[in-house]
Amino acid sequence: MNTHTKVGDASADERTSGDADKEREALSTSDLASKEPTDASDRMRNIEAAGSPDGTVDASSQSLIDDTPPQRVRDLGDLVRTVGTLIAGILIVLIAVYLRGVTQGIEYDVHTASQALDWLYDLPTSLLQQVTTIVVVLIVLFHLLFTREFLQAITSSVALFCGYGAVWAISTIIVHTENQTIISALSPSVVLTGASLLPDIYAGIGAFLSAAGPRRLRASVKWGWNILYATAIIVVALSANAISGVLLSFCIGRIIGLGIRYLAGTQSKGAWGPSIVQSLKSIGITVHSLRAVDIPSSPNPFGNEASLSDDLVDGSRLYEVEDVAGTRYTVSVLDAQKYTAGYLIQLWQWLKFSGVSMRRDRSVRDTTQHHFAMLLGLRNLGLTTVRPYGVAESGESSLFVLESDSGLHSTDVASLSDDDLRELCRYLDKAIVHGFTNRGITPGSIAKDAEGHCFIAGWQNGDFASSSANSSIDRVQLLTLLACTVGKERAVEVTRDVWGDDLLIGLIPFLQKVAVPAATKALPGWDKRLLGDLRNDLRALTSQEAGEALEPVTLSRFNLRSFLALVLLVVAVAVVLTQLNLQQVIYAIGHAEPWMAVLCFVFGVFAWIGSGISLGAFMDADRRNYLGIFMSQVAASFTAVSMPAGVGPAFVNLQFLRKSGYRSTVATAIMSAVIAVQFLTTFLLLILIGVFTGRNSFSSMIPTNTLVIVLGVVAILASLSMAITPVRKLLIDKLLPIVTSYARQLLDVLTQPRQLLFSALGALVQSLAFGLSFWAALKAFGYPTNVLETTFIFMLANTLGSAVPTPGGLGAVEAALTFGFSGLGVPTAVALSATLLFRVATYWLRIPLGALAMKWLNAHNLV
Repeated sequence: MNTHTKVGDASADERTSGDADKEREALSTSDLASKEPTDASDRMRNIEAAGSPDGTVDASSQSLIDDTPPQRVRDLGDLVRTVGTLIAGILIVLIAVYLRGVTQGIEYDVHTASQALDWLYDLPTSLLQQVTTIVVVLIVLFHLLFTREFLQAITSSVALFCGYGAVWAISTIIVHTENQTIISALSPSVVLTGASLLPDIYAGIGAFLSAAGPRRLRASVKWGWNILYATAIIVVALSANAISGVLLSFCIGRIIGLGIRYLAGTQSKGAWGPSIVQSLKSIGITVHSLRAVDIPSSPNPFGNEASLSDDLVDGSRLYEVEDVAGTRYTVSVLDAQKYTAGYLIQLWQWLKFSGVSMRRDRSVRDTTQHHFAMLLGLRNLGLTTVRPYGVAESGESSLFVLESDSGLHSTDVASLSDDDLRELCRYLDKAIVHGFTNRGITPGSIAKDAEGHCFIAGWQNGDFASSSANSSIDRVQLLTLLACTVGKERAVEVTRDVWGDDLLIGLIPFLQKVAVPAATKALPGWDKRLLGDLRNDLRALTSQEAGEALEPVTLSRFNLRSFLALVLLVVAVAVVLTQLNLQQVIYAIGHAEPWMAVLCFVFGVFAWIGSGISLGAFMDADRRNYLGIFMSQVAASFTAVSMPAGVGPAFVNLQFLRKSGYRSTVATAIMSAVIAVQFLTTFLLLILIGVFTGRNSFSSMIPTNTLVIVLGVVAILASLSMAITPVRKLLIDKLLPIVTSYARQLLDVLTQPRQLLFSALGALVQSLAFGLSFWAALKAFGYPTNVLETTFIFMLANTLGSAVPTPGGLGAVEAALTFGFSGLGVPTAVALSATLLFRVATYWLRIPLGALAMKWLNAHNLV
């Protein structure tokens, strides 16, 4: 379709046929004619009257435009809003059901406020809703038809019917479930005759307006929403509809309307053809010719490949422009309707990274202006970039104008010489020294200029005044890119020549998978061992102790540590909600002697001190943070609610030792030594107390047959592992060196008599403190027992109960303690009450205290 318009000339229709012939002749003789596409019907060709920057029109110069007609686009923002509305609808139902008092209070406030408008009660609600429906539908349809958006009018009408049908179907399903809780939560306090559960007008008209939108582009849609909101407020004030029902109906309508709008697409409101010409005039460019550049499609979220011509802007449309003076420009047009994908990527980067600043440009204008400033700053440093000219705006688009530079071209990193690689390193180093970071160095970012100098492109998501963490990530991205393309040894060599040993050693904590872009990880040279090999090579540049002390920094919010913390929290909440019998606990505590109950908790605190002594005995004096050690034992109480007994404290101790400066093998050896000392101390204490008290409870409480079976199974598995050749080689080659190193470290720790004695003393204090705590629990219910016998039975029952792999031995410990002391002669009711009191004092109360301690340790980087 060929269209001939005269931009900025009100008398375009009054041109003479001679003028039109001259225009056609100019078009046929233009340089652009030779580039005309084969299928002319798919292109939009315009001849524009080009004006000077002061706004006057020079009829002798013509703007020749070769552009595709505006296409319908699927706005990813519509899909995001659909998902958000679905989540909101679910929350509304949950609030209406489980927070019924809140919704009833809000409705009561609305009804009270409406008493000032008594005349509303004489208003027939059905008539009001009918008038609203007719007015809103007519004004929006008239607007759509007037602006010749016929497809939008059709999809909006379809959405109207779908909205009414959807709310009817959902209302019918809810009513047929006969769930009175949900029905009463969504029903109005005054049910009108013949009224359905959910009001249909808000779903139907909401779907209609959503499909006809967005409201920011159409005044009729904006006023339609305002009218619908006003109607909803009046109807709720008249008690004709429940607030929860109205909100849910709105959500249903929005989901239907936005879903249809996304599937059908919306007409592009960006700058095309003549609009681009007019916008360029505002920054001093009088267009002679404008031609759209065909960009290859790509499976990325933006639908096309990024081009070096506009510095790798994601999702842009490119145009080649020549002004009346013959100067050539590249115009990058970024549409707001396609920018949602870019913003979501920025938002995901911001959520994914911890302690690293990431850009979150909410509009295309912010993105383009920031990109323009970045390139100007880099060029001011004398660094090679594409050449920015200016920024303009037109409607829903932002125009980034650059001077054309045909000398710039992408390059294959693998083909670069060592001098080229050093030049790249110097380029990045100079940018970082002045605070500029790229944030996304990928294989496509490496380019050369006309003189053959290497440079880094793609600064759209970069930033200035960057932190040291961002600078280190940029260096890591370039280092890993070089390692994947030219080899690990060569990459370390060239970066070492430019950046130096100290800087490379400082990158060790940042060599993490989360810091490497996906495009780099897609290269053939990437494998999961690359980062580990690079860390080892960089550690070789310094002493072993200094290299081991450089632990990875926290870059990702979703690493293993944060995942485990979340899992622990979820499990802890589930355990508390499902396993804690509040009625029994309240009864037990209510009948206990207060002072003895307090003493039960105090003895439990001494158990923390004992375990802290046991751990601190094996630590070096200069690394022994006494408050940190105590808080780590308190924090272990929080993990006990989510892990089997003994596993949580070991996990916390290991992390605490690592953060205290111990290497992994040494930390594991110390943690294992603590466990071994505690086990041996408990075992010897059981034998010692059993001898002096005359108790022989082992034969009745330890299942000998089960123990034999377990030992036999372990022996069989070990034998089979050594009999199978591949498994044996794997164990010998991979596992044996680790075990040997660990055993050596453990032996070194255990052959220190003084530390061993103090650790055993701590374990003794811990065991006796728990025994005394249970003795105090029995005393709280008026049943005195022998302290040594109580400690003996407690340690035996608690050890057996803790062997069950439930969080903190939950259930098994309670049962073992209750039956164990019942066998000692304690009345069952007293044994159960004492057990519950003991578990409250040494288990349940420790959960919030442990959570606070864990927070303190995190704040001081000790876990």
